[in-house]
Amino acid sequence: MKIPLVNLERQHQELHDEIKDVIEAVIRRSDFILGREVEAFEQEFARYCQAEHCIGVGSGLDALTLILKGLGIGRGDEVITAANTFIATALAIHRAGAVPVLIDHHPETYNVDPQRLAAAITPRSKAILPVHLYGQPADMDPLRTVADEHGLYLIEDACQAHGARYKGRRCGSIGHAAAFSFYPGKNLGAMGDAGAVVTNDDELARWIRTARNYGSSSKNHHDIRGWNTRLDNIQAAVLRVKLHHLDQWNARRRALADRYRALLAPSFTTATVTDPTPPFVPSSLRPSVPSSGLILPQQRPDAEHVYHLFVVRTARRDELLKHLNAAGIGAAVHYPVPIHRQPAFTGRCVVPSPLTYAEQCSDTILSLPMCPYTTLEDVRIVADAINQAGNLKCETPRA
Repeated sequence: MKIPLVNLERQHQELHDEIKDVIEAVIRRSDFILGREVEAFEQEFARYCQAEHCIGVGSGLDALTLILKGLGIGRGDEVITAANTFIATALAIHRAGAVPVLIDHHPETYNVDPQRLAAAITPRSKAILPVHLYGQPADMDPLRTVADEHGLYLIEDACQAHGARYKGRRCGSIGHAAAFSFYPGKNLGAMGDAGAVVTNDDELARWIRTARNYGSSSKNHHDIRGWNTRLDNIQAAVLRVKLHHLDQWNARRRALADRYRALLAPSFTTATVTDPTPPFVPSSLRPSVPSSGLILPQQRPDAEHVYHLFVVRTARRDELLKHLNAAGIGAAVHYPVPIHRQPAFTGRCVVPSPLTYAEQCSDTILSLPMCPYTTLEDVRIVADAINQAGNLKCETPRA
């Protein structure tokens, strides 16, 4: 692609010498497992997130799973989460032994809609697990109010929200605990799989530190039946280098988002989705996205979006995606199949109310190139390509 969705090659070219030096230092010390780089990164990332503890683990999926297990959530319990997220959120709930209860999202923010919670809460409910999707914080205050009223844990899936703020507070410091993924393409990405738990709960932090390391709190003594899911020391060293650049990179993402808006807003008639209709109906009967319209992402006024993804919506998604890819532009779809339609979760999740927006968005969402190394000229080229698609034949989204 002439303009990739994420340009990791340029990032690592720029940071090559810094990364090379820290990796060589780890090799010289040969402290590859739970070494000094892990300890230093945990301290630095906890401080960055305005939290007491960070515990490095093998992936974001493991981070979510360990949070749920550490809070005693398991068989027979229910965890309320988003239907339109990446499957790892639901997999963590299932791995803990609980059942995902899927609710719809707000049509403008793509995050779980607090007004949908009432229909989802049962005597089996144990936690609310909002996802800060695409890098925008979920509306945490009303979620916290409901969680407190019903005695539920509030757990953040912050795997796409490194550095994002909600009412001045960093994502990761708002709920009972938060999970982060450092998959290479994330705003803060390692050079392989990696993740972390962030929390202010001393006991939960102690349990996860033990659980990640075979259940061992000291050598040859295993207090619980744990896992092997430790943040690699080389990955921690890489993350420490990149953490120094994260705020600058996020500011760059916001500038690119503003540029996209300026160039795309005049190109299409923007629109807001209408009231929901019942789920699982033909696309012709769902709330419509105008065939000539492009819906741009909205930013909450009380949040600091970090634009892990810049996601637009159009009824002509598949046609526009094909057009952009043919022009060498690395557009993509995140995520085309909502959780309740994944074969892995057939009969393994609860859907208490219509998932109208999740159904519709799966047909219409499109991610445009976005990373700190996307240039303003790249954005102009993408916008011009979208403008050139204006006369393409309109298509009805799939049912």
